[in-house]
Amino acid sequence: MFTVEERDRLRDKLIEAARVDARITGAALTGSASVGAEDQWSDVDLAFGVSGDQGAVLSDWTELMYREHGAAHHTDVVFRSTVYRVFLLDNTLQVDIAFAPEAEFGALAPTFRLVFGEAREQPPTATADPVSLVGMGWLYALHARSSIERGRVWRAEYMISGVRDHALALACLRHELPASQGRGMDRLPTTATEVVSGALVRSLEISELWRAFGVATDALLIEAELVDAALAERIAGPLERLSRSAR
Repeated sequence: MFTVEERDRLRDKLIEAARVDARITGAALTGSASVGAEDQWSDVDLAFGVSGDQGAVLSDWTELMYREHGAAHHTDVVFRSTVYRVFLLDNTLQVDIAFAPEAEFGALAPTFRLVFGEAREQPPTATADPVSLVGMGWLYALHARSSIERGRVWRAEYMISGVRDHALALACLRHELPASQGRGMDRLPTTATEVVSGALVRSLEISELWRAFGVATDALLIEAELVDAALAERIAGPLERLSRSAR
């Protein structure tokens, strides 16, 4: 397990390495460190502005992370032309480095603090569409029903959790909290989570799957009603029929 001192020391080394790399024209702290909200479990989040061959910079910095900083593996998340390379270190520390073309180096969220270079103003990122979340919720519900009926209990649990998680994402949007990857869920008020908590699957017994499924669809309909009452009315009948065995 990494220590806070190890994490901070590594972040400082990476920033200094970026300063002497002529291809990196800017660096910023992102994530919790940028707003003074770190705890002992926080990872290292950095963003670099890159001039020239982005692929070469990615390759060189990836080699550096493996050679000098104990990287065990890495994976990428891509947004626009920015590559977010996420490293898992041997000591369990996560290091996220965004390699952005100069034109895309700038704040996408309040969690961005410039260390050196010049940040460019960025167009606003699209927020989650609540109607699309409702749609994905009922899509998971369809597959939850068929999975239970087929006796595919692990897939059923996965799909029921999907219905529940989309209901929670809708609640996050309603309370102006981050809806992606569960980031805002723990900040929801109890009034928003108490109905959804019953959708936690407690075992793989068929009767328990039906029970949790019924609660999850109820929670989705409650949130759908707050998004679009007419839409909620149209999907209420099908959702209730899907989960009828839970009643």
